[in-house]
Amino acid sequence: MLTALVWAGVIHGMLMAVPADENSAAAFPEVDALPELKDLPDLFLMRDGTRVTSREDWGKRRRELIELLLHYEYGHMPPAPGDVVAEEVVEHAALDGKAISRELTLAMGPEPRFRMKVGVLLPATGGPRFPVVIAIDPVWQAHVVPTARQVIARGYAFAGMWYFDADDDKGTRTQGVYPHYPDYDWGTLAAWAWGCMRLTDYLCTLPEIDSAHMAVTGHSRTGKAALLAGALDERFALVAPHASGTGGAGALRIADKDCETLEAITDPKRFYYWFHPRLRTFAGKETRLPIDQHFVKALVAPRAFLSLEARGDQWSNPLGMQATHKATETVFQFLGAGEKIALHERPGGHDMVPEDWEALLDFADHVFFGKALTGTYNNWPYPGVK
Repeated sequence: MLTALVWAGVIHGMLMAVPADENSAAAFPEVDALPELKDLPDLFLMRDGTRVTSREDWGKRRRELIELLLHYEYGHMPPAPGDVVAEEVVEHAALDGKAISRELTLAMGPEPRFRMKVGVLLPATGGPRFPVVIAIDPVWQAHVVPTARQVIARGYAFAGMWYFDADDDKGTRTQGVYPHYPDYDWGTLAAWAWGCMRLTDYLCTLPEIDSAHMAVTGHSRTGKAALLAGALDERFALVAPHASGTGGAGALRIADKDCETLEAITDPKRFYYWFHPRLRTFAGKETRLPIDQHFVKALVAPRAFLSLEARGDQWSNPLGMQATHKATETVFQFLGAGEKIALHERPGGHDMVPEDWEALLDFADHVFFGKALTGTYNNWPYPGVK
């Protein structure tokens, strides 16, 4: 079976395009030419010094935030290729007959084509169309079976990708997407996010998928990538990163005790390649950053956003995460979507456990279908966050 996609979203061309003057020192100053900002940068302050006062203004500000984030943190991605094709489709019953599993390879882009393994699990009953949770994870593999059962039981499809096909997480740029798009300066997180968007291209061609109700998630490093994908791609109606920490939901300039810092994450011996090299230049100079992670979260508004966290996960910077969350709430409120942003925290550490999935699915049911929200959300254990 071959499934071809022709989808040309205006948003993709807009957000992936490199600004014509991106190398201009005046447009994007280097670290030492930037002013010091100890507090989180103002989401409503335009680059020309004027303030956002209308939805139209916010549309302009949103484009500014994208340009700043791609320049200073993530690097620039290619636009949607518009030619995603499904190959080698294998379909079979799964989860004791409760689901139908499709495993396939997506081929796309210029010759030689980039290929990425993906999978989707569909409930065997119900429908004919299902809301979907998209995880940056190989959802067809055995270790994901308990989660897949949980998602399918709630009436959701479950889709995922072998993200190492896009980038092997080793800092080498001779494999994955990079040889196919050599003119782009993206890092690993952007490559994974781009791959997630291409999986979404495919899902939008399936008659079984309710493309108006798509959620994206990921855990830890893939939570960072899920947040970026959800921020840039407005097809995701719910963005729900889990334990995404620094470079994800956690602030870069507000570092809690014993948490991962910008210095640590961009260390040349660690994960510098997840980001554009410019981000490393701010190590030890975080207060000169013209961005922070509330910029990424604010791009989701007025769609739904859920931050999934664990109170014992100190490495993920709970203080910085809550600071950016509170700052982002102001944008949701401004756009009349204050009820669509939430934080769920549970006891425990750096794992994605059944309670996290239940919180995600409960919130999805709430924002997608108006069901009453149960459980505890927006409980703030840090009194210093206002």
